[in-house]
Amino acid sequence: MRPPAVLDGVQWHALTHAYGSAEDVPGLIRALYQGDEEVAGEAIYELYGNIHHQGTVYPASAPAVSFLAHAVLHAPGRREELLMLLAVLADHDPADIESPHWPVSSVAAVCAELCWVLPDLLPCLKDPERGVRRAALRVVAAVAELLPAELRFFAVVQLEGLYSTDPVPAVRADAMVALARFGREMPALDSPLPEVRLAAALLAAERSGPPYPAELVEVIAEDGAEPDPGDDDFPWSGTTTQEERLTRLLTRDPNAGLAVAARWITASDIGSRGSWLAQKIAETWRDREPEVLDLQLAALPHQKDARALAGRLRTIGHWIERLPEPGAGLRDALHRYASTDDETAEPALLALVRSRDPRALELVLRRPSARMLEAAAQYFPGAADQLIPVIRRELAAGATGNTGIALVEALAPFGTAARRAQPELVDCLKTGRAAIVAARRIGLNGIRTQETTDLLRNAAQSTDSSLSAAAAVAHYQLTGDAGVTLHAFEGLLSARGQTHCYLSSLQPLGSAAAPLLPLIEPLLEAGYEWTRMAAAEAHHRITGSPDRAVPVLVDLVGPTPVGLRALQALATTGQVPDELRSTLRAFFFSPLRLLSDAPLSGQGHPDEELRTLARTLLTVGHCSDREGQPDRSAAEPLR
Repeated sequence: MRPPAVLDGVQWHALTHAYGSAEDVPGLIRALYQGDEEVAGEAIYELYGNIHHQGTVYPASAPAVSFLAHAVLHAPGRREELLMLLAVLADHDPADIESPHWPVSSVAAVCAELCWVLPDLLPCLKDPERGVRRAALRVVAAVAELLPAELRFFAVVQLEGLYSTDPVPAVRADAMVALARFGREMPALDSPLPEVRLAAALLAAERSGPPYPAELVEVIAEDGAEPDPGDDDFPWSGTTTQEERLTRLLTRDPNAGLAVAARWITASDIGSRGSWLAQKIAETWRDREPEVLDLQLAALPHQKDARALAGRLRTIGHWIERLPEPGAGLRDALHRYASTDDETAEPALLALVRSRDPRALELVLRRPSARMLEAAAQYFPGAADQLIPVIRRELAAGATGNTGIALVEALAPFGTAARRAQPELVDCLKTGRAAIVAARRIGLNGIRTQETTDLLRNAAQSTDSSLSAAAAVAHYQLTGDAGVTLHAFEGLLSARGQTHCYLSSLQPLGSAAAPLLPLIEPLLEAGYEWTRMAAAEAHHRITGSPDRAVPVLVDLVGPTPVGLRALQALATTGQVPDELRSTLRAFFFSPLRLLSDAPLSGQGHPDEELRTLARTLLTVGHCSDREGQPDRSAAEPLR
């Protein structure tokens, strides 16, 4: 260990951390000794941000270790926080030490320093404060496989003592986990202490892998419903919290995870742990929505505050459209919450709308908001006579920003009925309120007046490139004259920037956009994958030939947002190369979700679209066994 008196002996200015020069590190370490709790806390916070930043360590991290170890023993207070900082600095996957880059890595240097000072820190395992003992256990476990034999033996002896005699069950459980890092497995599933049983079950499940044995699932369900509230202050290596570790483990086995979630919800869903676990399983695994929604419904009465309740309602709202016929019990519960005046009403009403319950429309009309009107239009497209007047009224009142955008977008499901809102759309274009989406809707409405075409022509010259593109295309849709559009897009495609955003809007022009091909064809080889995708899509729509587009699109197909868009574009070509079929089969038959569904965003289910597209494309180009029946080999699972 090194005291602060020798801090200046390190050339900190020549070392770096997350924010550049490490010359601020000595001052932060000295602040730990000032006897001011607030100052020390701020210094630790800063150290977490620079010498350890989002799981990464730097050249300045290792030289700080011996000084931090001295502060653990000699600075007033903050011992457990400093010990946890040392533990996370040394965080690594044991497999990393086999890497040829390990000896020269910053984390290897941190671990070497920690091994050197560890003998001085081992007395912290007997500290009277439980938090210090728990943090010290993390420090020992962080370098377990790197300790020399003598120190390793001494550390194991101390860990065994803690496991056998510590008065705090959580410390005993931690000692058992630390012993496992040294290869010592303790048979503790029948321990009288729930904390120890739970830790033993987690270790056994990690070793066995899914599907987990029933006896382990039973222990986790029974003993994990109400964890030690301080556990999340002491994460183990590779996790951010104990909760994350437990959730990650259970999510790997959906049957076990849902069984545990059900038990935890029955036991009052403390901290929303059961309902959160069920949500993570829905995000991770396909076709579990019915079970998950049943659990979310059961969890609603157990939520202790409005924020937790709103979270559960948002989860229901995201997945409920996946049910062909949402049950009456679920819809009635949503209606009760949606009829209130508190902060749970909005997510409940959105979920009720997505359940296609007719009562939702009445509530939306009673308390209209842009978001609810947009959702109601999507799920009740037959209610144009009721919704369009409200949308028009809100637009006429001067809606701006995201509110105005949502109101204009709400007109999309109504087809030709959306023409009733033409005056409000024209006013949006005039005043610059939601002008981009208004221009697009005007083009689709097809109502041509001199005023409208003049407005679009002027907007096509806007310095706002998105507005210019939307207005130029809308002008073509109304007039059939490609001149304005081609002039605008020549400038857009010649400039640097997000050209893929503009290319995608060229679809209505078809072959009329042919003069732009000299600008589009080089983009088929652009470095940015979104640009290549949009260029291939545009090239096919303009030329009608898939020859140039298909190779580009096939290369981009994958379980990513751009890969999904490439698959959508490929579907329009009607061509599916044979080499892509194994990928499509993997997309279709995967039990895991391959694309994130962003469950709180309300933006739909891209993974479902990926699966549907894969299924559709697998039938393209195959002969039929019978009239109208695709070849079964196209969709048979891999064996």
